[in-house]
Amino acid sequence: MSGWKQLRLWWRKKRYLIRRNPRLYLTYRVAVGVVGTIVLLVGIVTIPYPGPGWLTVFVGLGILASEFTWAHRLLKFARGKYDLWIDWIGRQHWSVQAIVWLGTAAVVVVTLWLLGALGLVAGWVGIDAAWLDSPILS
Repeated sequence: MSGWKQLRLWWRKKRYLIRRNPRLYLTYRVAVGVVGTIVLLVGIVTIPYPGPGWLTVFVGLGILASEFTWAHRLLKFARGKYDLWIDWIGRQHWSVQAIVWLGTAAVVVVTLWLLGALGLVAGWVGIDAAWLDSPILS
């Protein structure tokens, strides 16, 4: 038996024991809900940034889907829409793809500016430009 199958069998036994104890099961579901929600929110915030934003969203939904039916339905729906979006973008002319990438880059730059990251990095390299400072953190 492979390592993954053994791990899944072990975890299935543990979940069975958890579900038999109502208090422990409630605690487990609350913990899954809190952890899954935190991971999901981090994923939503990081979607426009380079890196695993969508992956983090799907991991958060997967954590929630392990205990909540509504999250399982939402995960299936979101994965389907994500796949449709990626397929649609792939079929578009390079100019449409470039507009989408430029829009994503604009979102990243604006949020970095609003969060003060541009002014911070400019200060590190000796650039003192007031327009790089965040308007909301000043």
